[in-house]
Amino acid sequence: MEPRLSHHVGDGVATVVIRHPAKRNAMTTRMWRALPTLLDELAVRADVHALVLTGEGETFCAGADISTLREAPDEAQGLAVLAEEALAAFPKPTLAAIRGYCVGGGSQLAAACDLRFAQEGSLFGVTPAKLGIVYPASSTRRLTALVGPSTAKYLLFSGELIDSERALRTGLVDEVLPEGRLDKRVAEFTGVLAARSLLTQAAAKEFANGRTDRDAHWTEQARGGGDTAEGVAAFLERRQPHFTWTP
Repeated sequence: MEPRLSHHVGDGVATVVIRHPAKRNAMTTRMWRALPTLLDELAVRADVHALVLTGEGETFCAGADISTLREAPDEAQGLAVLAEEALAAFPKPTLAAIRGYCVGGGSQLAAACDLRFAQEGSLFGVTPAKLGIVYPASSTRRLTALVGPSTAKYLLFSGELIDSERALRTGLVDEVLPEGRLDKRVAEFTGVLAARSLLTQAAAKEFANGRTDRDAHWTEQARGGGDTAEGVAAFLERRQPHFTWTP
């Protein structure tokens, strides 16, 4: 099978699948290039309220295809950073659904998502020290913000893999599910996300990510967006709200 990214949209959720089973879903140069464009397309779709990133089969992503690093390491790393930043900037909630190996560029992508749910037995690692690569500054800062300086240094200095239990304990993942439960839990949770106010989520995402120049913008959006009035009315009328705000 040709390495590629595929996607489908249903029930308000876009699911992007990394497909390169011959190399544990390693990302090729073409796949790194394709991801930002795909994300741009999904971001403007009114029927997309949340996004799930996952890998085909029993592996999330084993990182970058090493052959791309041999050919043009600087270009490959630059494309990975652009893809990571595009994922982090996606204006709607994002969730990585992880099975098996989540290593190198796979961890880079997972860390760029808002949330990470993993199956028991998954393995995580950030492995540039095994290849003599300087991990990108932006990726290092994102990892450190997620797990703290000590765990970030452990992962980066050693390149060793950690299991799902330790990943949960350190904050690298948000939930760990028994085998066979991941898909159902992701579907349940993204269904919750899709039913909530995108206005609330979009503002909260920017605030939580540290943006400080759009406070007035979000105040204005709240005043004119209609979601607050709908949410209060639905609560008083004991019905499910129908939120309509879009970016």
